[in-house]
Amino acid sequence: MKVKALSRSAADYARETKSDIQRLPRNVDPVLHPLERAREYKRALNAAKLERMFAKPFLASLGGHIDGIYAMAKNAWDLDHITTGSGDGEVRVWSLSKQATAWRAPGAHRGMVKGICNVPGGSTDRFLSVGTDKLAKVWSRTEGAVTADGTTPEPVATYSGKHAFGAVDHHRSRPLFATSSSLVEVWDVDRSEPIANLTWGADTVNTVRMNQTEVNVLASCGTDRSVILYDLRTNSPLAKLVMTLSTNAIAWNPMEAFVFAAANEDHNVYTFDMRRMDHATNVLRDHVSAVMDVDYAPTGQELVSGSYDRSVRLWDAARGHSRDVYHTKRMQRVFCVKYTQDNAYVLSGSDDSNLRLWRARASERMGPKSNRERATIEYADKLKDRYKHVDDVRKVLRQRNIPKAIKRASQTKQDMHASRRRKEENERKTARPGSKPRAPERSKAILGVTSK
Repeated sequence: MKVKALSRSAADYARETKSDIQRLPRNVDPVLHPLERAREYKRALNAAKLERMFAKPFLASLGGHIDGIYAMAKNAWDLDHITTGSGDGEVRVWSLSKQATAWRAPGAHRGMVKGICNVPGGSTDRFLSVGTDKLAKVWSRTEGAVTADGTTPEPVATYSGKHAFGAVDHHRSRPLFATSSSLVEVWDVDRSEPIANLTWGADTVNTVRMNQTEVNVLASCGTDRSVILYDLRTNSPLAKLVMTLSTNAIAWNPMEAFVFAAANEDHNVYTFDMRRMDHATNVLRDHVSAVMDVDYAPTGQELVSGSYDRSVRLWDAARGHSRDVYHTKRMQRVFCVKYTQDNAYVLSGSDDSNLRLWRARASERMGPKSNRERATIEYADKLKDRYKHVDDVRKVLRQRNIPKAIKRASQTKQDMHASRRRKEENERKTARPGSKPRAPERSKAILGVTSK
């Protein structure tokens, strides 16, 4: 007679330690669990409520400047330090871990500091600063420090221009840096005069940014509402984009070499593909005043922007509306924002002289997590993503307490856009068929594109 016996391993049901959860067999047949969807919906709603309950994005306010912060730079080779420049000409290096000043140069410039960038390479302690005093200076944190009597340390090198500088950026690998003034000037660190002058019609160039992936391309924006791309190999312009209002800042996507974001005076952030700039790839619209600065996350999937409406907004690069908005009662107009290189924090500098540190995800807690904790968080995120279209869950996830001034201005903007659309539709109804075609939203702000 043949006898069949059932056997199973003790590891399938026995606990390894007393603190482990008892392993119970479970049949996943949906017929046996008719209330599973209702339970998941309730868990998703509770997870959304807990996310908003624990949303505490503000971490610290670093004070020390006596004027507004108008320039900021992060170092790709140093996660701990951030460099800022203020309106009184002072340059400071901050330690984010200690939340204190690590180095400073009072009176570094006779006037406002307009631009700062780090010098890449083996030495991570060198950086460039430019100001309205027509000087570009190279500083080193290790070769100079403020003395006991408050004397400003000496710069490593100084370059003199003919016009007040507006921005600066360094090449990724070559000893070159570019400055903006009435034109774009390319400098060699070993020469006292610029090696190339790049211009294409702009009276004043607001900013200049070098592409850190396609290293031979740089972009600039000017007061003539233009965004111009240049080729460093031929020292000539590539293309010129003219918009309805001027652009204040440009940021290149670190993961997609041809994509860049432009912070515009019309309250929007536009993302473009430099290969086809006749339309924007996305329009990010939630600010109610001019966008002063924009920066990509190291992943290239998110952006942060700072606006004249005294708020900082975080965006998903593929969506048109912000996923979060940060503000405080004391924070004034935001002029510079940066993502940290570990994608965990956001920095903002405003004209109230404070550097503020925020979490990139408002409800996320730092520090090590156990396997069970990580599994719980991932499960909650999956549930929120699955039920985000349900009214109750969507309402909780989208709810934000914003200042009354921003709320009123946002409502006014919505009424204005609705009125404009209504007027266009009425004109289209009374016009000859085909004489008033509908313009795509991603092309409305673009007046023309010129290539060379």
